[in-house]
Amino acid sequence: DEMSTNLPTIRASEHPPESAAHHVVTRIPVAQESERVDVVVSRLAGHTFDSVEAVYVVDAGHTLKGAVRLVDLLRASGEQSIGGLTDHGYPRVGPHNDQEHVAADALKHRVTSVAVVDGDGRLVGAVPALSLLEILRHEHVEDLLRLAGIQRENSRNRSALEAPPVRRARHRLPWLLVGLAGSMVAAVVVSRFERVLETNLAVAFFVPAIVYMADAIGTQTEAIVVRGLSLSRLSLRHLLFDELRTGLLIGTTLGVLSFPVVAIAFGDVRLAMSVSAAILVAGGMATSIGLLLPWLFQRMGSDPALGSGPVATIIQDVLSLLVYFAIATLIVR
Repeated sequence: DEMSTNLPTIRASEHPPESAAHHVVTRIPVAQESERVDVVVSRLAGHTFDSVEAVYVVDAGHTLKGAVRLVDLLRASGEQSIGGLTDHGYPRVGPHNDQEHVAADALKHRVTSVAVVDGDGRLVGAVPALSLLEILRHEHVEDLLRLAGIQRENSRNRSALEAPPVRRARHRLPWLLVGLAGSMVAAVVVSRFERVLETNLAVAFFVPAIVYMADAIGTQTEAIVVRGLSLSRLSLRHLLFDELRTGLLIGTTLGVLSFPVVAIAFGDVRLAMSVSAAILVAGGMATSIGLLLPWLFQRMGSDPALGSGPVATIIQDVLSLLVYFAIATLIVR
């Protein structure tokens, strides 16, 4: 296509490594609004394109006006003008935009390619369907690794499973060292409640259960929130309020179910009240942490997945222990 060869050029090296600029293809079908459908279709034949998901509509100065999906183009009447088929809301991004946001825009608008424009709104290329799939897979694998506390490997490295043991350890150890330090803090927290343990040793029996429930609830929240922050347009206040209500609802349900079990098994209503109340509070607390930490990392310009996994886990562990022993101190005598 003669028009696509005259598009403004960009240099990927001038943009962040995970930006749209590194996925741009420039051999794309381009047309103007005044052209007829049959003229554009005939021009497509015999040409090699890197992306044919849509025909991008521009003016004489290459300013992007919108796009026509290929399926819409092929079923239209040949005498119809391109302008009448143009989707003026077709998603477009700048070369500097993060690749994850590019994929999110494609999903939001239900399209298989995204236009890339420069600062003046001129078309410079498109991110094709194959690149969008690669981006989604890359982000998915990256999030799984970070949720597990494994540092991201660069593109030159082999997969985490095939890497040499020393490299695997190097990628896994940093956040685990943070977890080790946090476990020391948790041990100190438990030691501060020695008196309540002396009063009723059964209090210690439920430490693993309280910690596990907080971790499990928090992990569920993190799995939803980490990528949801990139896709959602809701305010933090709205998200936090909804997630807090969800956590309290889950905590209430689990607390109510655990109360009769503990009361009957141990014959201690006060212990059952302590366990149930701790699960209730830990549920709301874990969901809040699971949302706030990824949000905080995102506001700091980092991947929100960094605020999950071992970091969130150790905070949830320490706080859930504090809550449990504080409640037990007040109730158990």
